[in-house]
Amino acid sequence: MRENSGRFFVVSNRLPVSLVCENDRLSATAASGGLVTALNPVLRDRGGFWAGWPGDGGNAGARSVRQVLEPLSEERGYRLLPVMLSPEDVKDFYLGFSNSVLWPLFHDLQSRCSFSPSHWEGYLRANEKFASVVEKHARSEDFIWVNDYQLIPLGAMLQKRNPALSSSFFLHIPFPSVDIFMKMPKRKEILLFLAAYSFVCFQTARDRKNFLDCLRVFFPEMKASGRGHITKVTLREKTFLVGGLPISIDFKAFSRRGSSREVIARAREIRREIQGEKFILGIDRLDYSKGIPEKLRGFQRALELYPELRERMTLYQLVVPSRETVEEYKALKEEIELLVSRINGKYGTTRWVPVNWRYGSVSKEELAALYRAADMLLVTSLKDGMNLVSKEYCASKGRDTGVLILSEFAGAVLQLARGAVLVNPYDEDAVAASLLQGFSMEETEKRRRMNILRKSIARQNVFWWVDNFLRAASGKKLEDFPSREIPSLWPGVAEEEE
Repeated sequence: MRENSGRFFVVSNRLPVSLVCENDRLSATAASGGLVTALNPVLRDRGGFWAGWPGDGGNAGARSVRQVLEPLSEERGYRLLPVMLSPEDVKDFYLGFSNSVLWPLFHDLQSRCSFSPSHWEGYLRANEKFASVVEKHARSEDFIWVNDYQLIPLGAMLQKRNPALSSSFFLHIPFPSVDIFMKMPKRKEILLFLAAYSFVCFQTARDRKNFLDCLRVFFPEMKASGRGHITKVTLREKTFLVGGLPISIDFKAFSRRGSSREVIARAREIRREIQGEKFILGIDRLDYSKGIPEKLRGFQRALELYPELRERMTLYQLVVPSRETVEEYKALKEEIELLVSRINGKYGTTRWVPVNWRYGSVSKEELAALYRAADMLLVTSLKDGMNLVSKEYCASKGRDTGVLILSEFAGAVLQLARGAVLVNPYDEDAVAASLLQGFSMEETEKRRRMNILRKSIARQNVFWWVDNFLRAASGKKLEDFPSREIPSLWPGVAEEEE
């Protein structure tokens, strides 16, 4: 491939690794989350860039950060570019506008929004820092792929700095309907920032429709044309594309890991450790959008309505830490702990603990073993862009059967509805009934449903997602970005970033 040919250039709020400084020593741990799970196998050894904030450890200084990231870049086969943010940036940009305005509003939880003008100013200030890093390293022929709600203004800022830099955007969370979106300050500015990208893509056709409806309300002069997954939009003499494509996982990798001898052995151990005939699994990041209290109340209602399930069905809930310094998340953790205590206190016996829960992270192998061991996965999101946990569960099952109970408000429902048991997480009786249905389901029916789910996820895997995104955004395919050595920093850039 020619030296001046285009490279992958991914930009996200966080790097796929997180830096931590302990005892004056800087170290890196692999980050978790849907974006990392999806894009890490795509970028591996393709010699591109991934720019993002390295976490609180980034305060150690640019030189120290680069010393840690350099060997990790060599190991992964793409360069990790840190964007250095101050504590004030994190407060106003990340905790402020991103997660006190955009996150709750886009999840239809506008009552949880907290807007301050300083949050908006910090949001723009931090995005300018991202734009500065990207501009220094990007070339006009690179495929610049900006990800998620934290970086909505980035495309317009790059265009202003260098009109030759074109970028595409993927929103990993839902996009709200007009009546919800109208309540947000700076709503027109957000729409115009999105319109600055050459391609704007959402998780589902419903999210894409909501975005187009908002454009029509606030910019009646806009024109839209096209059928299928891609719509061409013209607004203020600029034309851009809008699409809807569900993000996915590396199905083969999860299937391989779930079928390994070590994982199957550990799954058997887990089954022996957890009491009861049926093992229900819940895996969620600590966030109010995930509906963890609703899940616990639905499980409690099942034990109340169907006494025959007592001592025969156990819920294991893994809660992955998130935003631990935010008071609202501390309160959510306390609510979960109280609910678990009440359920176990009311229904537990000397032989059986109804709810086992763990607050923390687990290894990929332990996660695969949990998926493999679980008879059911219970997903009760109040609103979710996609929910990759549901796909990981199905991919990890191998020849085993299992039941996916999936919230009607997860983006994954549009793809997985035929094989899943769908539930309204706000309805405790409905959650209870879904658990009874999963408990009582015949093996042949479970196998039929799981086959449907696995085939769908295998067909529309992460590489399908990337290929379709690239094709819509640039007319290229994933194979047009072959393996290559990671790029060196531009001359003078390292010195400038000191």
